[in-house]
Amino acid sequence: MRLQRVEVKRFRNILDSGSVEVDRNVTCLVGKNESGKTAFLHALRGLLPARGNPTFSVPDHYPAWLEKRHRLEGLDLDAVEPIAATFTFTDREREILAKSFGPQTLGDPSELTVSRTYGGDLQYEELSVSESDFVAFLVGQIRWARGTKKRANSLRTIAELTDYGTGLEKDEEPEKSSTWRAVATAVAKTLGAATDLSSAVCKTIEEWLPRFLYFSDYSTLPYSVPIAKVLSTDPAQLTEQELTARALLKLAAAEDAYLANADYERRKRELENVSNAITADVLKYWSQNPSLRVQPDITQKTITDQQGKHSVLDELKILVYDDRHQLSLPFHEHSTGFQWFFSFLAAFSEFEHTSDRIVLLLDEPALGLHAKAQADFLRFIEERLAPNHQVIYTTHSPFMVQPGRLERGRVVEDKDPARGSTVSADFATTDPDTLFPLQGALGYDLVQHLFIAPHNLVVEGTSDFTYLQVISDHFKAQGDRTPLDDRWSIVPVGGADLVPTFVALLGHHLDITVVVDAKKSGHQKLQHLSDERVLEGKRIITIGQVVERAEADIEDLFAVSDYLALFNAAFGQSLSDSDLDGNDPIVRRIARKIGVDRFDHGKPADRFLRTRDQVLPTLSGKTCDNFEKLFERINRSLPAQG
Repeated sequence: MRLQRVEVKRFRNILDSGSVEVDRNVTCLVGKNESGKTAFLHALRGLLPARGNPTFSVPDHYPAWLEKRHRLEGLDLDAVEPIAATFTFTDREREILAKSFGPQTLGDPSELTVSRTYGGDLQYEELSVSESDFVAFLVGQIRWARGTKKRANSLRTIAELTDYGTGLEKDEEPEKSSTWRAVATAVAKTLGAATDLSSAVCKTIEEWLPRFLYFSDYSTLPYSVPIAKVLSTDPAQLTEQELTARALLKLAAAEDAYLANADYERRKRELENVSNAITADVLKYWSQNPSLRVQPDITQKTITDQQGKHSVLDELKILVYDDRHQLSLPFHEHSTGFQWFFSFLAAFSEFEHTSDRIVLLLDEPALGLHAKAQADFLRFIEERLAPNHQVIYTTHSPFMVQPGRLERGRVVEDKDPARGSTVSADFATTDPDTLFPLQGALGYDLVQHLFIAPHNLVVEGTSDFTYLQVISDHFKAQGDRTPLDDRWSIVPVGGADLVPTFVALLGHHLDITVVVDAKKSGHQKLQHLSDERVLEGKRIITIGQVVERAEADIEDLFAVSDYLALFNAAFGQSLSDSDLDGNDPIVRRIARKIGVDRFDHGKPADRFLRTRDQVLPTLSGKTCDNFEKLFERINRSLPAQG
């Protein structure tokens, strides 16, 4: 099963997060300190933790300013659900349910919402189970004695089926007695130890639900680990650091008594093998200092109890040796970034090669890393984690945001005590500090592209960027139409008025082609730049040249019906082709119809980006032809290679 949506309510400073869509691979929660990012992860971990037990507590987690009031109002706070998560079934899982319980018993399940209360109860919501369809399914699986199936076909409950089978047991005919055994076997095989059908279905589904592995700075490995305590104590009683140490010890095959072996050399060699494997993983994604090597050792510590008895404890100590500086330091005295990365790999190793389904919850990962190292960690997420596990991480660093994957971003903002903290994919927040990491990521990416990319395609704004990039990627994936050449770097400059200024400032130093709307205003400046040889005339491309109209915007590349579908979805409208009049650009015709001077052109583009998998296959041939024609014209402006 895959996590689809999350909703957190009445948990710390989150009163109602809203329904938060989770990306199928990686979700990035962006927000200021104390905005509610960590609370969101903690609530999600409490649903089905991979380590330890659910730990929801009204005194610890219920919003403090509401707890007393709600108790006085008579609310049962233990029945409140702080977390609800919606999961989608895979095709294989639906097949198993149909084969086990009958094709009609659950209908055709696509989603399941699972919640947990403050009292600890795990609840399956929106799970509709038809007992009569299940009984009909079982009846069809049994070989009935002659004259007995007609009655069986009228049964509607498991109790009725069992009673009927028990009655057949007393019949003198062996064939009917055999039928009773078949009934009992079929019921027992399907229900197992469950007391009812719903419980049996839930037990089957529960094995597919992913567990949530939470990791933060508090989860890093300690310098010294008491081996016997960590291995013998109930994991639910261990700290986050001890749980990470336990994962490292399990990786060292501690349960096979390697670490308890009386031979010191044997014990140390096993730990070194494990350390070498994890260190190799770290250095694959660690560009800061490739000369580091983790050196674990086992020492013995003698302690004396209150009765004067002496005992010897084995302790695991972790050192980090730096080949470059010929220096060995205790693990906890090394850089926090290296501590975090190595510790996370140790914790993750416990689940990486098992069949357990895991959703990784990373709280401010790589915060102690340099900006370049944070980029390495993003690569680690993409290459190592996301292919097999969904990842949700929090950050307030612009270097932990992927500019090309902004649809993965969710803004976390603490509104006020009355509304609490909210989580949203809508970036139209009024708090600039909340948006800073996203803006910083875009700014850094833009600067990198400006001074590194050899061929720059300058467009007016982010809507142009979205349409061109997404449709070009679609053409490239389909392979049947011409996309933009891979050498292009698309640079949105923030508006039509800024295009001439941008070209004037940087056109002498960069290879630039400009795509602008077909408007008279501003074109004189571009033409002047062409006359001054700052920009070649053939490298000024207007949308009007593509659609053969005097005035045209980027939106006019879409067939009218295609763009209206985006507009209607973005604004909740139901306009059709016949509602528009005139031959001017479509955005003007729409604005005239709805009685405004101008609407937000970014909203349909944002809708297009977020639902591209659903929208792209529906684009008409006319839309695809127009974009392909534009791409071909843009590509022809590239200088000849060689």
